[in-house]
Amino acid sequence: MAVIVVSGTGTEIGKTVVTAALAAVARAQGRSVAVLKPAQTGVGVTEAGDVDEVARLGGGITGVELARYPEPLAPVTAAVRAGMATVRPHDVAEAVEKLAIEHDLVLVEGAGGLLVRFDEDGGTLADAARLLAAPVLVVVPAGLGTLNGAALTGEALRARGLEQLGVVVGSWPDAPDLAARCNLVDLPMDAGAPLLGAVPEGAGGLAPEEFRARAGSWLAPRLGGSWDAQAFTTAVR
Repeated sequence: MAVIVVSGTGTEIGKTVVTAALAAVARAQGRSVAVLKPAQTGVGVTEAGDVDEVARLGGGITGVELARYPEPLAPVTAAVRAGMATVRPHDVAEAVEKLAIEHDLVLVEGAGGLLVRFDEDGGTLADAARLLAAPVLVVVPAGLGTLNGAALTGEALRARGLEQLGVVVGSWPDAPDLAARCNLVDLPMDAGAPLLGAVPEGAGGLAPEEFRARAGSWLAPRLGGSWDAQAFTTAVR
């Protein structure tokens, strides 16, 4: 795969850390990696954004932001309130295509969920994925309530003819409750896609060297790692 779009079922669920893990695994395989953030919101001009965090953890990547808006809102709302230009799906597609010429893998990290609006015409990350004909990896939370979000996102992808690469739990708790453990079995059925990883809670706080060394153990072979869904589910249940 030359391009993977990383989306989620909401905010603050681990998309950036999952993106960093994907980058770290690819870099360990000797692949060149670029990470594109179409719209960074809620971060000041001099502050580190999601792309910076992926670079810190994953190491040796090319990071690109197309736009940065100061307020922590949906991209189109943040852009309008700041009096700034919005990002359109074709802007994302053009940037990715240029990066793909010089990189083995381009990761596109969305903002919030799949259908969050980027522009005044209702353009979304799903529209960018369609233009790129790229598969979408969906990051989900571990606990109660995740199944509905995963099911809705999977349905939206299928309705648009987009490939759902799989589902990754963005922050797997040290002490998972009953709902989280049961969700490991239910997520593939509800999402309509395989479970391809579980990143441990707090992984983003690891030293970069340790993060890179462990990243492959959190992701399934389809994503370049060694994580086994059946073995993991059996162990935690």
